Amino acid sequence: MATKTKNAPVEATQAEGTLETAKKLGLLAAEFERIKEVLGRTPNFTELGIYSAMWSEHCSYKNSIALLKTLPRTGPKILAEAGQENAGLIDIGDGWACAFKIESHNHPSAIEPYQGAATGVGGINRDIFTMGARPIAQLNSLRFGDIANQASSRWHIRGVVKGIGDYGNAFGVPVLGGEAYFDPCYTTNPLVNAMSVGIVRADKVISATSHGVGNPVYIVGSATGKDGIHGASFASKDITGTSMDDLPAVQVGDPFMEKLLLEASLELAQTDAIIGMQDMGAAGIICSTSEMSAKGGCGMDITLDKVPLRQQDMQPWEILLSESQERMLVVVKKGREQEVKDIFDKWDLHCVEIGTVTEGDNLRFFWHGELVAEVPAESLVLGGGAPVYTRERKEPASIAENRKFKTDMVPVPQDLEQVAYELLGSPNIASKRWVSEQYDTMVRTLNMSTNAPSDAGLVLLKEAGGKKALAVTVDCNARYVNADPYVGTMIAVSEAARNIVCSGGEPAGVTNCLNFGNPYDPEVYWQFEQAIKGMSEACIEFKTPVTGGNVSFYNQSLIDGKEVAVFPTPTIGMVGVVEDISKRMTLAFQAKGHLIFLIGKVTDDIASSEYLVKHHNVVNSTAPYFDLAQEHLVHVIVTHLIKRGLITAAHDVSDGGLWTTLVEMGLHNGLGFDIVTDGEIRPDAFLFGEGQGRVVVTITEDQEDGFLDLMRLSKVPFILLGHVTKGKLMVDDESFGFIEDARAVYEDAIPAIMDEH
Repeated sequence: MATKTKNAPVEATQAEGTLETAKKLGLLAAEFERIKEVLGRTPNFTELGIYSAMWSEHCSYKNSIALLKTLPRTGPKILAEAGQENAGLIDIGDGWACAFKIESHNHPSAIEPYQGAATGVGGINRDIFTMGARPIAQLNSLRFGDIANQASSRWHIRGVVKGIGDYGNAFGVPVLGGEAYFDPCYTTNPLVNAMSVGIVRADKVISATSHGVGNPVYIVGSATGKDGIHGASFASKDITGTSMDDLPAVQVGDPFMEKLLLEASLELAQTDAIIGMQDMGAAGIICSTSEMSAKGGCGMDITLDKVPLRQQDMQPWEILLSESQERMLVVVKKGREQEVKDIFDKWDLHCVEIGTVTEGDNLRFFWHGELVAEVPAESLVLGGGAPVYTRERKEPASIAENRKFKTDMVPVPQDLEQVAYELLGSPNIASKRWVSEQYDTMVRTLNMSTNAPSDAGLVLLKEAGGKKALAVTVDCNARYVNADPYVGTMIAVSEAARNIVCSGGEPAGVTNCLNFGNPYDPEVYWQFEQAIKGMSEACIEFKTPVTGGNVSFYNQSLIDGKEVAVFPTPTIGMVGVVEDISKRMTLAFQAKGHLIFLIGKVTDDIASSEYLVKHHNVVNSTAPYFDLAQEHLVHVIVTHLIKRGLITAAHDVSDGGLWTTLVEMGLHNGLGFDIVTDGEIRPDAFLFGEGQGRVVVTITEDQEDGFLDLMRLSKVPFILLGHVTKGKLMVDDESFGFIEDARAVYEDAIPAIMDEH
């Protein structure tokens, strides 16, 4: 139950702010001076707290926005450009739109994995349904340390996966896809990136705006507590040995409350009783009031003592900055208040009027009749008065070291079969079923990837007539990006597009979660700049504009007195449309005797491969072979093959190389393969190299003529590898065991590690 506020003394929060206080709150000396200029006076403590949160990296993107603006943000299917709304919005036809977004919850998950991950899921889903869209799919991209040798990394993965599972399962949206990678650089600072995808009638989208002088402002959903205070600031600094002291900055989630809020919001969206609505995420009330007001060109008067509270004696600044979950701000059309209240009463949720829309752009906050803060909305927000910086950049010395690598520096192993099974047992390659089995993948019964697995998750659009589906994926190989941020990020975008194409879809738009170290480190900022450049070029090539996303800096740890950044990890979330679900494509071998072809250029490249790192212990190498134009041609030909019904399966070659791709294709139906390698290529490179732009397909005898005619016309390289077997795994007439041998290693690797400890 909400508590009544006491008339707590506010003298301390009204005291004039000082430079020392500003610095403690994370503001720079120059920023403190700028605030004084904006206000025409010295801010009080509450106002300093407001600017501290809103000008934090997490809210203002002050060190990234200049580069983010160079990304392609327009396209024929874009309905809302990046930054315009709570999430990206694309046209998927028939009067429907898709809202989607990915965000990080890295720092909270580092110190409290369960709640950190759970509230990340809750927050990203609210961004979707606040727009009036019903979430229909979730995905996640996870990074942890070495789970085989680090107890803390096992603690992280157990808490994060359980948090995602418990919240998502209770909320009732299926997890359709994701990825999990392991590397020592993530030991202290894991990455937890959550993506949500929803659909909405294009004419029913709710905007995150405010206007209309005199219109009432409501807070709806949960009561406000002290959890999450200064969470935005916490997410804008390094994880250190004392970060556990910041534990109160981690929010606490309630998925059942979120489910009620979802249904109430969607019911509200069917009316025309509101002006706008916004989720209270980072920085809570101050963020929602400032962003909605700045967008609508107005101000607000807010009475903080009307806010329903969970805890006694909360100060005004605590109420303003709390990041308590399952709350939203709603601006209602004057005269329609009862209609809105009735909806929230029906769902047993708080719906309390806390203020009104005013003329001008000033936000005024009152506490028991006393004005405790007054700030211009525009001065607080990204794209308005928030600071914008471009930092110093410097190419890391490791990049030059990486370029020195050549494949012939390492020998070809004598026993390729042994290496092949070692790879299948590596946590980065092995099945992630230990993770996915803790998620509900079938709720709402729209997941089309269970009985026929595909490279991207497929979700049926039943509301849009049931003939089309969305294809969704998250991708990034951070090892490639660390080796070469420019090429590695192009590969991340390309792999996402390749996964959607191989599933029968057409890529439509991108959301990104950019996880990097400290932007004040010139080498980190160079990585960020190069990654943005690579992403931009690839998104232009595939006509997949960036609809929004998230930047997460300060992902690094103090280890033995030295700051160590995580691998630069620009996670790409991509959405595509499968226009005809009867033309969707599986990755699974269908029958013994089907011919296996490899489409795309084969190279002697083993750079940055799991094989090179795990078997040869070589950590310095370039990104793998990649050619953007050739990659796109492969996508085009695979699309035509699927549309013309000329293949029975398609699976891209990525982590673990061709060997892993073939094993994954065989597992679903218990089928094997008999292939011949290319005598011009090193056998280890042929089997385990991760050169990009390649797809394995299978065809029947009846499809062969049509397949060969189209491939020859395309001028895209392709070779016959061999054929599907009943279960034997054969390479160059040498036995590599049976598919069930491979299954045992592939599926048992991670459970064995987690069960042992």
